[in-house]
Amino acid sequence: MANNIRINDHSPEVKAAIEKGIEKGLEMIGLKAEGYAKRKCPVDTGLLRNSITHDTRMSEKAEYIGTNVEYAAYVELGTQRTKAQPYLKPAATEHMDEYERILKACVKEAIDD
Repeated sequence: MANNIRINDHSPEVKAAIEKGIEKGLEMIGLKAEGYAKRKCPVDTGLLRNSITHDTRMSEKAEYIGTNVEYAAYVELGTQRTKAQPYLKPAATEHMDEYERILKACVKEAIDD
């Protein structure tokens, strides 16, 4: 009686699915965080709010939200003359549970496909 056992290594496919899920999750998180930052951003002319964007960096497995407007840091952190009006940090830190759920769901969905 011969035992015919065959082992198939699907780890490359699983790894690719996980990477795809992470990328999708990070993009979704970035869009959410960008939205939260824009809602919390103080508005005078709208330039600062409209400049807020996000950037997915898969090489770092990270999502960045920010702006290139020169005075953005002064609004976020305040100055000697004006109080801080944080909008980026709260967008990043106050929704961590939601971001975790998004990432887990995207990875699970990618693996299940």
